[in-house]
Amino acid sequence: MTTLAFLGGTGDQGRGLARRLALAGHQILLGSRSLERAEAAAASVRESLPPGAAVSGRTNADAAAEAELVVVAVPYEGHAALLRDVAGALAGKIVVDCVNPLGFDERGAFALDVPEGSAAEQAAAILPDSTVVAAFHHVSAVLLLDPEVESLDTDVLVLGEVREATDRVQELVADINGMRGVYAGRLRNARQVEALTANLISINRRYKAHAGLRVTDV
Repeated sequence: MTTLAFLGGTGDQGRGLARRLALAGHQILLGSRSLERAEAAAASVRESLPPGAAVSGRTNADAAAEAELVVVAVPYEGHAALLRDVAGALAGKIVVDCVNPLGFDERGAFALDVPEGSAAEQAAAILPDSTVVAAFHHVSAVLLLDPEVESLDTDVLVLGEVREATDRVQELVADINGMRGVYAGRLRNARQVEALTANLISINRRYKAHAGLRVTDV
């Protein structure tokens, strides 16, 4: 069992991933700027889990300090500021960034330009003492949160600079029933992975679906 923190974990993606990994037996800390909001989100996640599930709320700073591995699930507009605030607490830890820098207009979703190239590369620049891994960009929060969905038929692209860290995140992905982690390159390739989320949103709107990805012949 690993103690996992989800910074910005009160949103749908953070709560959904937290729920699935709590089902796998991990101890979960949901982080928020507001402790009250974090505790409320943790309570809502526990409602769909077996009794005794280890899900609790923390401030982002406390969650970052207490966890062994941290997932960043904050909206992109708050991404850099949050990481700067908790950088010290994240030193020496694996930090999984699943942030998608997206904009929306009347024509739908589109990828935003990030000065560092991608949200994951931005995280690595802000957190030089952490090991940043990019993952979980294309998983439907709706399916993650749905207790009627027992297995998620999707692959997760995992990117990073350190083999031991990407291997660890692939193992974490495999703890979620139906999911598989696939190594997809170094962080310099994260920009197109993050941007692909805009295409999936377009697919989902057109076909009223919750599309994910499968990598063939691997």
